[in-house]
Amino acid sequence: MFNNSRVLAIIPARGGSKSIPKKNIKPLAGKPLIAWSIETAKVTPEVDRIIVSTDDDEIASVAVSYGAEVYKRPAHLATDESLVIHAIQLLVKELQDEGEKAKYMVLLEPTSPLRLSTDVSNCIRILTGQCIDSVATFKDAELNPHRAWQIDNGQAKTFIPGAIPWYPRQKLPRAYQLNGAVYAFRADRMDKAEMSLFFGRTAAVMIPKERSVDIDDEIDWELAEILMKRRLQQCQA
Repeated sequence: MFNNSRVLAIIPARGGSKSIPKKNIKPLAGKPLIAWSIETAKVTPEVDRIIVSTDDDEIASVAVSYGAEVYKRPAHLATDESLVIHAIQLLVKELQDEGEKAKYMVLLEPTSPLRLSTDVSNCIRILTGQCIDSVATFKDAELNPHRAWQIDNGQAKTFIPGAIPWYPRQKLPRAYQLNGAVYAFRADRMDKAEMSLFFGRTAAVMIPKERSVDIDDEIDWELAEILMKRRLQQCQA
């Protein structure tokens, strides 16, 4: 509860990952991947309820064992081509039909296990303290768009016309990218959302690189495991 309004944490976790089989329940630094997001939500003081949206029975069982509720999503909303927003829109409608009055919601992707509860709280507090519709977390862009290229029929040209890729980093405009760690949004304004939960009047929260790993492949996984083990060691020191 924050400012007398309920806050829900939603964790989308479909089965069928191809890049890393059973990714959402694969152990990372001693716990199933999804457990890190559930536990982050549990220690975020503003969050009243934690729901995992999944099509997979194994994921559902692990989620319940770590203290989350589970709502099953239809198979057609759990394919490689499905957009997360469509599953969330269906879930929000189902919850509202059941009488859930939460005004604010946060989406926590299991693939961002290194976020902290303070990152989630910051998004919620910005969302509730300003006249905006959604908040998302960002990091510095891994590649400045002024250094990106297009290759057409073997010929290279700058992605941005007129860009000078040779400038030192300090002379390039600073660029950012979504890191996927937290999306916070007003449930009553989802009619503005089309392709994503970052919609309407928006705000940004910066997260440092070491908390911004978004696991998509085995290299990402190895990096996340190294950083998580380092964090755990520091906590025990």
